[in-house]
Amino acid sequence: MVWLSEPEGRLRDEAHFGNRVVRCFAERPPHVDAMLQRAVETGADRDAVVCGEIRLTYAELDRRVEAVAANLWNRFRVRPGERVALYGGNAPESVLVFLAGARIGAVVIPLSERLRRAELQYMLSDSGARILIFEAELGQHVPEPSRTPGVEHRIVFGDGKSDGVSFDVLREPASVTRPAIAEEEIAYILYTSGTTGRPKGALLTHFNIAHSVIHYGACMGLTDTDRSLMAVPIAHVTGLVAQLLTMVHVGGATVMMRAFKAEHALAMITEERITHSVMVPAMYELMLRHADFATSDLGSMRIGAFGGAPMPQATIASLRERMPNLTLMNVYGATETTSPATMLPPGMIESRPGSVGISVPCADIRIMDEHHCEVPTGQTGEIWIGGPMVVPGYWRNADATADSFTAGYWHSGDVGRIDEDGYLEVLDRTKDMINRGGYKIYSAEVENVLTQHVDVVECAVVARPCPVLGERVHAFVVLSGTGAGDKDLKAFCADRLADYKVPEAFTRIDGALPRNANGKVMKERLRAQLQDAGKSA
Repeated sequence: MVWLSEPEGRLRDEAHFGNRVVRCFAERPPHVDAMLQRAVETGADRDAVVCGEIRLTYAELDRRVEAVAANLWNRFRVRPGERVALYGGNAPESVLVFLAGARIGAVVIPLSERLRRAELQYMLSDSGARILIFEAELGQHVPEPSRTPGVEHRIVFGDGKSDGVSFDVLREPASVTRPAIAEEEIAYILYTSGTTGRPKGALLTHFNIAHSVIHYGACMGLTDTDRSLMAVPIAHVTGLVAQLLTMVHVGGATVMMRAFKAEHALAMITEERITHSVMVPAMYELMLRHADFATSDLGSMRIGAFGGAPMPQATIASLRERMPNLTLMNVYGATETTSPATMLPPGMIESRPGSVGISVPCADIRIMDEHHCEVPTGQTGEIWIGGPMVVPGYWRNADATADSFTAGYWHSGDVGRIDEDGYLEVLDRTKDMINRGGYKIYSAEVENVLTQHVDVVECAVVARPCPVLGERVHAFVVLSGTGAGDKDLKAFCADRLADYKVPEAFTRIDGALPRNANGKVMKERLRAQLQDAGKSA
């Protein structure tokens, strides 16, 4: 399978990030703002962003981005390389901040609306953000100014009362002289959970993003007529890169949902003539199960991309029967790879149901053993990913960068194999990672929080199988005395973790957790206990 043909997809090797030689697109946008400028030049009157009652053409989007960029520059003295944190959901203001920051060379740090005070405090302090822009309805979770002294200005948007300068000051008409932006400069820092429990800031450069949006556009055959339904958070790499920035690159429209609900998704596909989306498999399944599915006009949908979890064969069969115009494409990647590393080519979902596809044009996928040696074709090992989409490392974290990257290859932590035709199959993932409906959760992070509770002697967090979300968070706890109740433990975690990371069920263990001769908790035994309980339920 060859994704591209010459000269449209002309590739060449280039040196980047000091010590990497990677296969690149010879023709590519120099930075994110250039993508927006091209969209304005080629289709100023086309829809760019639709969110509720707000509908922006590319010309209007550009005018609003210019105002936000100029006011950040003039009023708040934001300069290239300085960090602007964004704590908000799928809202037009989020789009403006992402694009305005790129226009003036600032580094935007998206913070998921599901994060809570302790997590926000760490990320704001670690990133050195000088500006925090947040939604009013999330204000209760924002750390007090004394906890984040580096944040000089707080700007608030949306309905509700919260301390901060009104976002309206960023809307006032103004213009700015755009600074020169080198393609290897950082555009966004996206925090990912680490195995030690401390989030790491992945550095997404303009260079990384340019290659990812070309990969999406070319491999999915996207054009300026496409309309993408954003049902995933814009603060995650899928919403930001796979949808918003990819649509800007091709000149298409991004139609935003504040939060996924099957009924609303079906209505929006019908009303907005949606052609494309990237969702987790559970979202497709929930739409199939909804009573409105049979009466909705979904004929406009042609690309249904998914990732984060396997799609059940029953779901694939139902979608084929009930949406014959829809092409399903599995996408495999991560924040560290600026989203796509492999894609399943169109028409292969039934013949290769267990595969995540083949490498996108500029990716280099290797399967390595525990000694960091490549294994023969068909054998299993850890998936290493190289290419111009792979980030240069983590923000101010040389140790984590050294542990996770080798000569430009990112160690995914996933176990997989590549067959003779180049198709990658992901067989397993790091055992301690939980995949809840596409949200990846490291058990160590949840365990670190639980052990802070006064009644918790020790704990172990594992995945509990779920037919809809794939996995849910389950905690085994050893408590002192009578111990806290489930509600108390949940509330304790909810104050310190994003809601999807909070354990949904607990199992109390008397004495101690099962351990092997080396003192390591035997989570395999705990997982087996959950599976046995599920079978007998």
